[in-house]
Amino acid sequence: MVQLREKDLPGGQLLALAESLLKAIGGRANLIVNERADVALAAGAQGVQLGEDGLSVSAARMAVGSGALVGRSVHSLQAAARAEADGADFLVIGTMFASLSHPNETPAGIGLMRQISGKCWLPPIGIGGITPKNAPEVIKAGACGVAVISNILAAPDPKAAASKLKESICEAWREYGNPAGER
Repeated sequence: MVQLREKDLPGGQLLALAESLLKAIGGRANLIVNERADVALAAGAQGVQLGEDGLSVSAARMAVGSGALVGRSVHSLQAAARAEADGADFLVIGTMFASLSHPNETPAGIGLMRQISGKCWLPPIGIGGITPKNAPEVIKAGACGVAVISNILAAPDPKAAASKLKESICEAWREYGNPAGER
């Protein structure tokens, strides 16, 4: 998945960027738009990612349709259980480690991933300070994948950074299994 997360762009510019991203992706991945179900629908994106205190899952589903993906960011087992009960399709769980994009947030750590992945059936994705070195810990704790911003976008060669991260995740799946196949 590719998540479009540009909180400060006005709707028209965000829509143009979403349409451009869809062309660049060329069907090789799903495009998920952060918080903006209206933009996701208008662009023809495959879904929306909601913050823990964002739009309700049911409201987002009404906007994007029953065939679209609706993800929910969560920071506790209780929030994960609510998202599951509300009909979310996947969870983004964090913050796993100290993160440049959320510098004042205390990391919950991989214990939160273990706790949620052991109780919820939704595919869990770890976020926050993820690198190729620590991504295997997140997978081992029950994540089916990771979400990354800084490790790729701040790299001198983002494509090489993404490849290194993918290699690390694939190796972790081989070693620990991919829980998405079990959900």
